[in-house]
Amino acid sequence: MTTPLLAALGISLVATLVLEAGFFWLVGKRHLGDLRLLVLVNVLTNPMVVLLYWLARLYTEFNPILWLELFAIITEGCYYKKYGREFQKPFLFSAAANAFSFGMGVLFQRLF
Repeated sequence: MTTPLLAALGISLVATLVLEAGFFWLVGKRHLGDLRLLVLVNVLTNPMVVLLYWLARLYTEFNPILWLELFAIITEGCYYKKYGREFQKPFLFSAAANAFSFGMGVLFQRLF
């Protein structure tokens, strides 16, 4: 179990960072401090979300993805609101960035 979990954690984090950084640039954000903040909040939330998802799916019948994504959106939005410079609507940005990366992840899994 350890190796697949570590692989999932690493792949998920790298994919999330690439996709959300791309989303950051796509929506016209340019402040490098905000990009660093995006990276830091995703390093904080992504491994926790992936680990809790794996544990829930492994030991229960419950699929917590909606609740875990909501946790990530709220947590990231709070950091964007408090420390960000270009986030006029930090929770909307967080929701959109997470929806984008989650949707692209689902698409990649279906394609490959």
